[in-house]
Amino acid sequence: MTDAKFQGRARRPWRLLIVGLALAAWPMAEAAHAQARPPASAVQQGEDGLTIRTAQGAVNVQVWGDNIVRVRRYRGAAPERTSLAVVLPRPAQRLRVATTAGGVEITTPALKVAIARDSGAVSFSDAAGKPYTRELLAAGDDGLAPATGGAPGQFSIRQAFEISGPQEFLGLGQHSDGALDRTGHSVLLQQKNTDVAVPMLWSTKGYGILWDNASVTTVEVGLPQAANQLAFRSEAGRDIDYYFIAGSKPDAVIAGYRRLTGAAPMMARWTWGFWQSRERYSSQDELVGIARRYRQMNIPIDAVIQDWQYWAPGQWGSHQFDPARYPDPKKMLADLKAMDVHAIVSVWPRFDADLANTKALEAAGVLFPPTYRNVYPEGSGRWYDAYGKAGRDLYWSQISKSMTPIGFDGYWLDASEAELGGEWGQMRALTTAAGPGAEVYNAYPLMHTTGVYDGQLKDAPGKRPFVLTRSAWLGQQRNAAVTWSGDIHGDWAVFRKQIPAGLNFVASGIPYWNTDIGGFFGGEPSDPDYRELFVRWFQFGAFTPMFRVHGTGPAKEIWRFDEPAQQILRRYVELRYRLLPYIYATSWRVTDQGYTMMRPLEMDFAADPRAHGISDQYLFGQDLLVSPVTQPKAQTRAVYLPGAAPWYDFWTGRRYAGGSTVTAAAPLDVLPIHVRAGAILPLAPVVPHAQAGADAPLEIRVYRGADGAFTLYDDEGDGQGYRQGGRATIDLRWNEARKTLTIGARKGRYPGMPRERVFNIVWVGDQTGAGLAVTPPARTVRYTGQETVVGAP
Repeated sequence: MTDAKFQGRARRPWRLLIVGLALAAWPMAEAAHAQARPPASAVQQGEDGLTIRTAQGAVNVQVWGDNIVRVRRYRGAAPERTSLAVVLPRPAQRLRVATTAGGVEITTPALKVAIARDSGAVSFSDAAGKPYTRELLAAGDDGLAPATGGAPGQFSIRQAFEISGPQEFLGLGQHSDGALDRTGHSVLLQQKNTDVAVPMLWSTKGYGILWDNASVTTVEVGLPQAANQLAFRSEAGRDIDYYFIAGSKPDAVIAGYRRLTGAAPMMARWTWGFWQSRERYSSQDELVGIARRYRQMNIPIDAVIQDWQYWAPGQWGSHQFDPARYPDPKKMLADLKAMDVHAIVSVWPRFDADLANTKALEAAGVLFPPTYRNVYPEGSGRWYDAYGKAGRDLYWSQISKSMTPIGFDGYWLDASEAELGGEWGQMRALTTAAGPGAEVYNAYPLMHTTGVYDGQLKDAPGKRPFVLTRSAWLGQQRNAAVTWSGDIHGDWAVFRKQIPAGLNFVASGIPYWNTDIGGFFGGEPSDPDYRELFVRWFQFGAFTPMFRVHGTGPAKEIWRFDEPAQQILRRYVELRYRLLPYIYATSWRVTDQGYTMMRPLEMDFAADPRAHGISDQYLFGQDLLVSPVTQPKAQTRAVYLPGAAPWYDFWTGRRYAGGSTVTAAAPLDVLPIHVRAGAILPLAPVVPHAQAGADAPLEIRVYRGADGAFTLYDDEGDGQGYRQGGRATIDLRWNEARKTLTIGARKGRYPGMPRERVFNIVWVGDQTGAGLAVTPPARTVRYTGQETVVGAP
């Protein structure tokens, strides 16, 4: 993704002159207000931004983009620190500095940032001066308090912001409290199983805050006792450090977050297909047999997962397969690949004592001490320090030595919170390679996934890295990481809470998330009540970024369920594969534009107040409205159709008015799905695996009633060629007034690109172009790369 506005610019001499004149005028403004305030604050303009010194300390404001400002508040000299999250070098930016009656104001093309001369409090407004928010500082309090028992120079931190006017707040990671809007909630950001701490949130008023502090943090949003405050309270830090990101739409805020912390790379086409897993497959024959059974049943599948304890007793961390159960792991992968099935393998940051790997990590000084209670029956374990490059590189080298020759296509990083034997937060008492554990605790999953991502790029350059992980922190999207929601229980109450938990996670800027379909704990396929829950969860899972079954206890492969349930499950696997062109094109938009695939309604319908706060509906990509059924025995559910434009029932083709609530049919085999008017929906045929449909004829469904556009994307499906331009796009545009579909000229090319594509055009209407079945086309276009216009009747 490139955007000239956010590239570094050379500072022009006349801009320096203007800044200098503005600062020279400061003493005159000081004199005008000398009777009304304490002695003048010191103001300094430099390469590090604008710094104002107050009686308490200093506040430093830096411009990182037209719509991005960094604020630091500290005592004494600015602390030396390198952000673990932010990877964008600070670009030189256009800005104007002027004195005001109350202090100093920085202006960019998108923002006005005012800093009060007395307190150093910062206020944020749009370019027209309309306020977003402002810091709330008590008199004489800069929010920095020496941490009790902390390291020298360490503070506990509090920073509050004003909440003015109606707005909602989304983000802060994944939390299973059932809430979508964070207003009225206190959210603890501390990594643990099923709770993922990501200190990034945005407001429907048009801004976001990236809180760059990795210590355990509490975020209070409009609590009853402080309804006008958004407050961050962090246990430890050297300074207050955050980024304010303005954006007219949430997508612009999240795109700003991604510019700061890194883009989400493309993942291979196969990763978007169906995955089967369980805790656990216990032998080579069992794992291969699972894939073989799916192929025999003609149910599409792309990947299986080898979960933990494939090692022999006492070999946790050896990254070696138990030869008694896995006599030839390389052949195991070859057998899977012969069926066009991929596989990833579970690796942990934990090591049994007396292993060669454990000793090597200890000798290198990158193993945490063995002083923590162990909850695993296999014996005491040690956890490695992922905060330093030396530790990450050694850890990866041990994995790669064993696993890369076998041929695994990615890695499942279980327990990526550094759980240290299940004692959440114990690592705060340690010293890590990045400093005191209290200051960096929450960032462990980011550092852990970084080493494995970088290692895959280096040792398997022909593949796109893939990471499945139980936790996440700021910036983790740059590591090709999909976070799953942890070891949850399989019941209706938990299922209902998974939807807002996932929506808030992706609203935090990290786009890829999924859940153990059916729950990790509990569930018996022969139980009719659980079968119903599993089917509903499976339908939801088909519309999350990673479509994956997993759980402990009884196996939950599709054939374990009775025949009626099997047919429903097969139906949604096939629907997922029909939607792969839509999903793959959306994944490119995530990479290229900082887009979000799974979308709270607030992202697209900010102007529709009735769309706000709906925690059990969301958009999947730009055009599909998904409304999971989360109540047992349901036959219908209420669905709100947001916005003013019409919507179509995906299953029937019937058209409904926007801004209305409809009672959607929802028998057990139906997940209510609605398609936005103006949508251009590309559908592939049902194929055994994702790559098999890459060049197949596409059914192009056009949902008339509003103008619309969609960009098809394609590349080789794997590898890094797309980064060097090996990709192609085709813009599709529907013009409602002219009743024309324009298939634009193809842009770009890639190795193996077909010379011709077949597009079967379908005009959707009541009972036409509806549901899973292939629709006879109104017109077939043999497309060879030139612009083609198709008229509708």
